Amino acid sequence: MHPDHRHGGVVLALWGALADFMVRNGLDTMIGCASIPMLHNGVVTGDVAASIYRRVSESHMASIEYHVRPRLPLPLETLDDSLDVEPPALIKGYLRLGTRILGAPAWDPDFNTADLPMLMRLEDLPTKYRKHFLHR
Repeated sequence: MHPDHRHGGVVLALWGALADFMVRNGLDTMIGCASIPMLHNGVVTGDVAASIYRRVSESHMASIEYHVRPRLPLPLETLDDSLDVEPPALIKGYLRLGTRILGAPAWDPDFNTADLPMLMRLEDLPTKYRKHFLHR
């Protein structure tokens, strides 16, 4: 999504359309990834991504049977994961919807991002979002 359009109304419309698509097609699970930029304060580093992964994995990790491993992993063991940084707004939004983290981030050198694998199940949607997106 273009940065100029990453605000509440557009994101909610996108999520609503995805929920409609899932219901219309009898789907209950969505799998994808959310990107974390590797550029921080003008410097390319994986420390921010490592710190965000540590933070969100502490409370939002999927159960073990859903875990995946990246083909090109972000080298977490060589990075400083102690930075006090917030996840990108889109990731925070996904987590509010009950999305779970499936494993460590992959490194995407073409886009210079760390891609966090995520799983969203309709049954995990909190009640207020279930009513909003699914009208139930």
